[in-house]
Amino acid sequence: MSAVGYAWIQDALGAPDFLGPRRARLAPVQRVERLPEGALLVPQRLAPGPSLLQQALFALKHEGVELGLLAVALRHIPPEELVVWVRATPNSIYGRKLGCLWEGLHGQWLPGLQDTGVAAAYVPMWDPEAYVVGEARRDARWRIEFNGLGDWQFCPVVRKTPALMACLSRDILGRAQAFAQTLGAAMLERALAWAYLSETEGSFAIEGEAPSQDKAARFAALLRQAHEQQPLSEELLVAWQNATLTNPYDLAVQFRTEQNRLQNEARGAVGVTYVPPWPDLAVELMQGLMALANRRPAQVDPLVHAALVSFAFVFIHPFMDGNGRLSRFLIHYCLGQSGRLPPQFLLPVSVAMKRHEADYLRALTAFSRPARDLCQVTWAGDEHYSYDWKADADLWFRTLDVTAGVEFTLAMADAALDIHLRQEVDFLALFDTVKRYIDERYDLRGSDLSALIVAIHQNGGNLSNNRRKRYADRVPPEALDAIEQAVARAMQGVPLTDDED
Repeated sequence: MSAVGYAWIQDALGAPDFLGPRRARLAPVQRVERLPEGALLVPQRLAPGPSLLQQALFALKHEGVELGLLAVALRHIPPEELVVWVRATPNSIYGRKLGCLWEGLHGQWLPGLQDTGVAAAYVPMWDPEAYVVGEARRDARWRIEFNGLGDWQFCPVVRKTPALMACLSRDILGRAQAFAQTLGAAMLERALAWAYLSETEGSFAIEGEAPSQDKAARFAALLRQAHEQQPLSEELLVAWQNATLTNPYDLAVQFRTEQNRLQNEARGAVGVTYVPPWPDLAVELMQGLMALANRRPAQVDPLVHAALVSFAFVFIHPFMDGNGRLSRFLIHYCLGQSGRLPPQFLLPVSVAMKRHEADYLRALTAFSRPARDLCQVTWAGDEHYSYDWKADADLWFRTLDVTAGVEFTLAMADAALDIHLRQEVDFLALFDTVKRYIDERYDLRGSDLSALIVAIHQNGGNLSNNRRKRYADRVPPEALDAIEQAVARAMQGVPLTDDED
């Protein structure tokens, strides 16, 4: 077996493949080398011994803190074996990390280890250069600074990948503030009106739904509450869930008390694509998630925080229906609570997500696909399903790696600002220019002129024959030609002047 470190642990324990390409393996190299996709090449001379403890120590040294795999491994490593290692090398950074993790996850001291003997400087559990970290909490027994994003009951993980760091370097929220400041109040109001409408339509469209006027109005009203300063709670989430649904049988009164599942078109167990955590665990995880949502660590970028809360929420799936829409709303809620955006400013992330649905699916399945192996589903016909969870299933939900979701959300926020909002503002400026130019020359119905400008712009600067025929009884042919030419020139950046009539 050439696998080492976390890959060895994953294979040895038969754990779901949450590593993906980030596997370490022995190779004919002179030193440890990391490939672009995250794989690690390890020389034979550095191969660790064939035990969970030895592989875990190697992994901590060379691969960072894969909390899920470490948590599972520590349930299987005999505590007396870890005690022997600690006593022999009390100041080993990686032994101290394992000891701290064992005691934190088990809620007790290692048996028989009253004094760790540690006399070294404090070290962080997660390297801040490699992970998004929370506030450091010192464990004096191990001299470890636990700087996870959560606590021992719920501690999601976000890795600082090149893609994530590239998005962070673009200062999306700072640019959003600057963008808003460049617009006049009237133009900003019109752009945001479009953003609220488009975000509503986009969020429903992701789920293959065209909302009724009532449902759209209710969701748009919910979006406008995102900037209201209020802590996240079960009661508030229930109220929001009720506001997004109209079927009285789907309205929640609390977090779910039954098992739910995601299913494709196939019948029975084979069609189940994801099984969220069982109800009692989901409620416990939501307590941790709400605490994290209500207290963003100062060093965590607000957009990263918003993405983390959004994706963790959808993986926990605390309601029987409405989870996807609420998860996207939580992005706006967290950004609104951060105070980093102008009042009522909204990034239409769902518009961007809808246009990148394949990437959205990849971000979701980065966790949900391997998590499907955590539960064996049996179907007895109709709605009779039974769920048999693996012994360590809870640990994977407690240590969610939401890196893919955070990367995707930041990329979509960037697109929402630089593409969709800016395009809308550019269109509004074009619209005003063309409308003013035509109004000075022709007496047309305002509704007709507006509709024609929009239609011609959407058609690349051309007026289709069908629309020309539709308006022929109330708009003169020369006016139709003038509108078409004006839109086309404006789209090309050519000024509209009398000399070009």
